[in-house]
Amino acid sequence: MNKPATSAKLSPLASLIFSSRWLQLPLYLGLILAQCVYVFHFWVELVDLIGAAMGNEAALKHIIDAVASGGVRPTKLTETTIMLVVLGLIDVVMISNLLIMVIVGGYETFVSRLGLDGHPDQPEWLSHVNASVLKVKLAMAIIGISSIHLLKTFINAANYKPETIIAQTCIHIVFLLSALAIAHCDQIMTRTAQAGSKH
Repeated sequence: MNKPATSAKLSPLASLIFSSRWLQLPLYLGLILAQCVYVFHFWVELVDLIGAAMGNEAALKHIIDAVASGGVRPTKLTETTIMLVVLGLIDVVMISNLLIMVIVGGYETFVSRLGLDGHPDQPEWLSHVNASVLKVKLAMAIIGISSIHLLKTFINAANYKPETIIAQTCIHIVFLLSALAIAHCDQIMTRTAQAGSKH
C-alpha cells in the first residue's frame, strides 16, 4: 500500500510568505460589510418605491430626486420613473452578485478552501473556479452592470448631454472588448495546457 503523500516542511521564510495570504481576510470581511450596505440601500429604495406608489409625498420626492438628473421633473410616479427605480434595484442586485463572486471565489482561490464539496448549496461555478475563470466571470458581471447603467441613461436620455451618452457608450464598448480579450486569453491558456498534458 502506498503511504499518503505528506507535505514538505516549509522553511520559516516560505511559511511566512505563504501565511501572508491571510492578510486578504480583512479585505473580504470588508466586502461583506459593503454587501450589508447594498442590502440596506436596496430596501430603502424599495420601501420608497412602494410608498410613492401608495401616494406618500415624501417617498415620491426621494424617488424623483434619485432618478431625475436635471431637466423636467415629473410630479407623479410615471412608468419611466418606476422603470428607472427598478433598473436601479437590479443594478444593486448585480453588484451584490459581483461582490459574492469576489468574496467566495477570491477567498477559495487565494486564501483557503471553504470545504463546500458535497454541500447542497455549493454554487455550481465554485466547483471549477480558479483565478482565470474568476476573471472571466467578473468581466461578464461588469458588462452586465454597465449594460444596466447604459439602459438607464438611454431611458432617461432627455436629461443627459449627448457627450455623456457617447462617453458611457464608449466605456461600455471598452468593457466588452476587455471581456472578449480576457476570454480569448483564457481560451488560449486552456488549449495550451491541454496540449501540454497530451505530450
